[in-house]
Amino acid sequence: MALDDLLDEHEQSERVRDWLRQNALGMITGVALGLGAIVGWQWWQKHQASAQVQAAERYEAAIKTLEAGNLARATTQLRSLDQDGMYSALARLHLARAQLQAGQRDPAIATLRSLQTNDPALRAVRDERLARLLIDAGKPAEALALVQSATQATALEVRGDAQLALKQVEQARDSYARALAKTEVGAPQRRLLELKLTDAGGTPATSEDIR
Repeated sequence: MALDDLLDEHEQSERVRDWLRQNALGMITGVALGLGAIVGWQWWQKHQASAQVQAAERYEAAIKTLEAGNLARATTQLRSLDQDGMYSALARLHLARAQLQAGQRDPAIATLRSLQTNDPALRAVRDERLARLLIDAGKPAEALALVQSATQATALEVRGDAQLALKQVEQARDSYARALAKTEVGAPQRRLLELKLTDAGGTPATSEDIR
């Protein structure tokens, strides 16, 4: 090997050592941060899993209290659930139904109003149930706002009810007709929809028309 080559290798090795000395702290810090992030992520996952288990247990306790007929205690248990969580939303739906069955319409309305969720399916259920109660409470305009963009048959029926209460007969007729079009012939609620459409001045389709 030529002397120039040996000098080049020596010079290169010295450069590598100098670079390592200058950047060693940064490398160690980077590794430490990486390990810390991994440990932190694992802790967060365990924390979330534990929180979900606790929420499920509180949810089950609240449901059992509702089944026992103790609405006051169930309401207190409900407050221990995170307001934006899935279990809180489900518990509020159960609580509102229990309140309605107990003749407590206004508390049921308040419970449904307090239900916050990012789940589209749960939100649709909440809006439909709340709209029904608002119509019964003489607030059809508020009810209509909740189901104005509804596409499900049951929600379209509620929209028709709100429109009819607001004397929007033509719009109600259209909503009932659309709800009927989405309802199977043998469905139990179809007969009631046909009666509502007839009362609104519409004509339900015959079995031959449906075919």
